[in-house]
Amino acid sequence: MRYRPLGKTGIEVSTQALGTMMFGAVGNPDHEDCIRIVHAALDQGINFVDTADMYSAGESEEIVGKALKGRRDDVVLATKVHFALDDDNPRNRRGNSRRWIIQEVENSLRRLDTDWIDLYQIHRPDHTTDLEETLWALTDLVSQGKIRAFGTSTFPAEEIVEAYHVSERRGYGKFRTEQPPYSMLSRGVERAVLPTARRLGMGVLTWSPLAWGFLTGKLRKDQPIDLTTGRAALAPHRFDPTLPANAAKYDAVEQLIEVAADNGLSLPELALAFVTTHPAVTAVINGPRTMEQLDGLLKAADLTLDDSTLDRIDEIVPPGTDIYDSNAAWQSPA
Repeated sequence: MRYRPLGKTGIEVSTQALGTMMFGAVGNPDHEDCIRIVHAALDQGINFVDTADMYSAGESEEIVGKALKGRRDDVVLATKVHFALDDDNPRNRRGNSRRWIIQEVENSLRRLDTDWIDLYQIHRPDHTTDLEETLWALTDLVSQGKIRAFGTSTFPAEEIVEAYHVSERRGYGKFRTEQPPYSMLSRGVERAVLPTARRLGMGVLTWSPLAWGFLTGKLRKDQPIDLTTGRAALAPHRFDPTLPANAAKYDAVEQLIEVAADNGLSLPELALAFVTTHPAVTAVINGPRTMEQLDGLLKAADLTLDDSTLDRIDEIVPPGTDIYDSNAAWQSPA
């Protein structure tokens, strides 16, 4: 396992982070199995665990809290706030207001069974809340010792820059990390987000390296696609091969499989190595549901890609373009 500085926080994290979105009711409901996955990841050198309050409505945080008993000091623990946990009663229980952040950080600390959170992330922008309000609350939480640093997730470059200037002007703490979607099929963040984060000295923690399953090697052109199970059942329109936009994804996948084979790699190994090769990226977040999936992802932990391989990928999916929109499930109101 390799390690890199987490922006300018002074913290070092593994280049693979364990994401826990699939822990709990929406993925793997077996708590003991999820705990074994966490322990296996830590034993293989991963020291960074990422979760969120909304994953399985807090259940993921509870599982992570159980898994880290006795090992908390060795782990860089990250969670997030923004989304409503109770869709039936969301009023003032979502977003980036000081009111909700102060309330929900206490809930996350309780569920995680810890005294502090190493990285507290704003899960999405909130255009109903002034950035100054959000940064003021997060800065207070650092002063209180409840969080060590704070960051963003899926923020556009212009809002990252705006937040930076608010922090400079008001003397608040700065967002130290950004967590964008990034994969061989989803390269839009190369246009502005990654260069901006690098210029500001932010750590970058990418999610969806396998593009919602398209880069697992299991979804192939001209092969039957079951749209009734797994992720395809959640959003069939994103996988239906009869739609032209999806056909382009399947065409690209076939070409990328050839690139992977020529390098003696599986498609997931190529996908993870591609992400961590970018100089702005600190770590890639993997979200295994099973031990088998974790073992497969860890095979890419020490891989790097040479320029000729990166050039071939660029020919298939040009830099800065999105063949697949990893963030299609959420769109900015703007």
